Amino acid sequence: MFSFLCFIFLLTVASTQGSIQLVRDKAALVSFKSGIVSDPQHVLEDWSSTSSVHVCNWSGIKCNNGGDQVVELDLSGSSLRGTISPAISNLSSLTILDLSRNSFEGHIPVELGLLVQLEQLSLSSNLLQGNIPSELGFLHKLEYLDLGTNRLKGQLPFSLFCNGSSSNSLQYIDLSNNSLSGEIPLKNECELKELRFLLLWSNQFVGQVPPSLSNSSKIEWLDLESNMLSGELPSDIVRKMPLLQFLHLSYNDFVSHDDNTNLEPFFNSLVNSSNFQELELAGNNLGGRIPYSIGDLSTKLLQIHLDQNLIYGSIPPHISKLVNLTLLNLSSNLLNGTIPSDLCKMGKLERVYLSNNSLSGEIPAALGDIPQLGLIDFSKNMLTGSIPDSFANLFQLRRLLLYGNQLSGTIPPSLGKCINLEILDLSHNQFSGVIPYEIAGLRSLKLYLNLSSNQLHGPLPMELSKMDMVLAIDLSSNNLSGTIPSQLGSCIALEYLNLSRNFLEGPLPDSIGQLPYLRQFDISSNHLIGEIPQSLQASSTLKKLNFSFNNFSGNVSNKGAFSSISMDSFLGNNGLCGSIKGMPSCKRKHHTHHLVILPILLSLFVTPVLCIFGYPLVVRSNMKRKLAIFSKGDLEDDEEDRKELKYPRISYQELINATGGFSPSSLIGSGRFGHVYKGVLRDTTRIAVKVLDLKAAEMISGTFKRECQILRRTRHRNLIRIITICSKPDFKALVLPLMSNGSLERHLYPSHGLSHGLNLIQLVSICSDVAEGMAYLHHHSPVRIVHCDLKPSNILLDDDLTALVADFGISRLNGSDDTILANDSASFGSTDGLLCGSIGYIAPEYGLGKRASTQGDVFSFGVLLLEIVTGRRPTDILFQQGSSLHEWVKSRYPSRLEPIIEQAVDKYAPAITPKHFNRVWVSIILELIELGLMCTQYNPSTRPSMQDVANEMGRLKSYLSNPSLLLTEEIDPKIDT
Repeated sequence: MFSFLCFIFLLTVASTQGSIQLVRDKAALVSFKSGIVSDPQHVLEDWSSTSSVHVCNWSGIKCNNGGDQVVELDLSGSSLRGTISPAISNLSSLTILDLSRNSFEGHIPVELGLLVQLEQLSLSSNLLQGNIPSELGFLHKLEYLDLGTNRLKGQLPFSLFCNGSSSNSLQYIDLSNNSLSGEIPLKNECELKELRFLLLWSNQFVGQVPPSLSNSSKIEWLDLESNMLSGELPSDIVRKMPLLQFLHLSYNDFVSHDDNTNLEPFFNSLVNSSNFQELELAGNNLGGRIPYSIGDLSTKLLQIHLDQNLIYGSIPPHISKLVNLTLLNLSSNLLNGTIPSDLCKMGKLERVYLSNNSLSGEIPAALGDIPQLGLIDFSKNMLTGSIPDSFANLFQLRRLLLYGNQLSGTIPPSLGKCINLEILDLSHNQFSGVIPYEIAGLRSLKLYLNLSSNQLHGPLPMELSKMDMVLAIDLSSNNLSGTIPSQLGSCIALEYLNLSRNFLEGPLPDSIGQLPYLRQFDISSNHLIGEIPQSLQASSTLKKLNFSFNNFSGNVSNKGAFSSISMDSFLGNNGLCGSIKGMPSCKRKHHTHHLVILPILLSLFVTPVLCIFGYPLVVRSNMKRKLAIFSKGDLEDDEEDRKELKYPRISYQELINATGGFSPSSLIGSGRFGHVYKGVLRDTTRIAVKVLDLKAAEMISGTFKRECQILRRTRHRNLIRIITICSKPDFKALVLPLMSNGSLERHLYPSHGLSHGLNLIQLVSICSDVAEGMAYLHHHSPVRIVHCDLKPSNILLDDDLTALVADFGISRLNGSDDTILANDSASFGSTDGLLCGSIGYIAPEYGLGKRASTQGDVFSFGVLLLEIVTGRRPTDILFQQGSSLHEWVKSRYPSRLEPIIEQAVDKYAPAITPKHFNRVWVSIILELIELGLMCTQYNPSTRPSMQDVANEMGRLKSYLSNPSLLLTEEIDPKIDT
């Protein structure tokens, strides 16, 4: 009996102690909340001392199995702003603390050192500053430490790596992207035997790599890039790391062995790392030759970065044994000799950079046998000979950079078969002959074509007009002759055009000045005649012009685009006169002066409004047409509707019961045509009820059945399906499945509701889903449908974050005629005299009275991509800066995109994002920007089809879903050029 009583007593004491601990934990959490000044996602809404919700059920909280101790606090990616309260140290049983990807400020509380049970601590991607507390060294059970991407400074505390315990349990250390300084305090007596990941990149560490790091034989990822470390390459250290996969030592002050003349010992030390995948040594001024043993490295090696060093000698053919290599970067060294033809044995090579060396000889034709080769940069060498015809086999080639060599012969027309080519730069060589029409007609070029400083002759090919996506064309310093074809005005994306220093003659076409985005135009040192077209002066985009040393004549005003240029742009044209400073005045006025100036003023003030703002300020009278009137026979009674559409029967009363009488608490959305309520049917089916308001119902009742028919006839995993309809004289509603994750808008702008931020992988998948759904509507549906109102609020997300396009066919509710279902375009109307669709997403051609089309939907999709990347609503840009979103992004492409890309990476990169992966996100975001700009081109005919867009998004989605590919990718160094 006594033993039993003792047992009961001990249970009571344990229960009481557990209750006391939970009370303390709750108080600590409430105190922690007091340091939060902004909670836009309402994550901490239930966190209250008076809350009826049990503390173990609070957001971000997990308790032990007994439910009496808080063991996990995870508020990552919750957009919280404030300071980290020291009271958090009272959570004495805490094993996981994750506050990453928020906006916490201030210092890291030293009291965190009291959480002796802590196994994982992540405070990365915040705004924390100050020193790292030495008290963190008391956390003897800590396995995972991530303080990366903050504003931390000062030296690393010695105790962090050497805390006096018999065994340090740390496996993952990420202190990257801060301002930490001093030496890495890892002494011989400190052993991190369990360490697998050490990420210290982008800090200010000095000194040598600690020799005691060789005790960490389990290291898989060692990243010390972008510091000020010095000494010889750590051969003795990495030799003892057989599990090493990623070694990043770029942008330090390392030297090779034997007074910076011998790389062989270092490469030999890596031979036994059988899983080795990446080697980065760029920007260290390393001397020596590339050793023969480079070919003995692991065949799993995917990337080698040796650029920006002092490496000399030839490229050893033995390197071709690395048969799985995808990226080879040897640029900006002192290499000589020829390019080994054995490189063709690396059949998986995707990018090869050999630029800025002293390589000579011919380009090996065997390179044309590498099927995946997408980038070749052999620029700034001494290569001779011609471009191999075998390059025509490189169907994946996107960038070919051969400028600054001694290449000769003609440009092979077969390059025109490289249908994915985006950049072609053959400038500063000795090419002769004419520009092949196959090259001039490469519609895939979307960045630039540079054939300048060669010996090309003949006329400008008419096929240049097919380059409707290219941003820059430079054909200067050649022997080109003939006239400038007016068809160049079809290159509507062109921003930079340089035709200077040739033998072009005849007048300058007026169409050049009508290019909507042209910013720089140089036509100097030719034999052009006639007057300078008024369209150039009227251009709203031109900033730099050069007409010098031609035979132009006539009057030149200092107005419009000419107001900011000087006489230097008109030198050597003795026939010119006008009001430019330094130019002789014209002796007489032309009577037609006012007739000339009037269209200039009109184009200056009217055209930009329509082209740049992206939505109409002037609506044609025929766009104010009344809604189409349908015959009475178009509307059948409800029973016939139900039989034809085969919907389940749900009564009006059931909808009232399901939505609580359409109560405000059930309201989840509103729009021009009514409201959407959430509800639950008797069989527990969760539904969304789209109820048309009475005024809208009166105007659009004739087309209510039309949308039902559209919903019935479309079947696709990425389109919302209809459960049933409910139609009465005074009530009309569509019953749809309730999407648990709401709309994309709520995730992009969390203040609109409770939601968690999406990462880039999820967003690419969502955009791919949307593109697939839209491609079905445009190309595969039984009836062709134009959506007319694609935007984030019309994209719904289910439990698995699969995207479903909703409210398609909404323009039918605006009373358009039957042709919309069968043709590419259709008329459209409006109930209020405005265009159907939403401001900021409307294609610019609609403002000119064009009919709704599938190309208009492509434009809206492009705006959606740019909105996701920039984090800005189209209307914000429109009203705050007076420009459309796509124009705002385009004005920064490509050289000023860095702030946009960095912000997107910070916002959308997945939680654990080592620096290597950051380059992947940058590459993907840049591709999304480029696709968004392609979709939002001013001319509808130059936009890709939605099927093409879906294919491109599907490629990105598949790429991001393949972990092995993620480990191979890196941003192209040429992107920012």
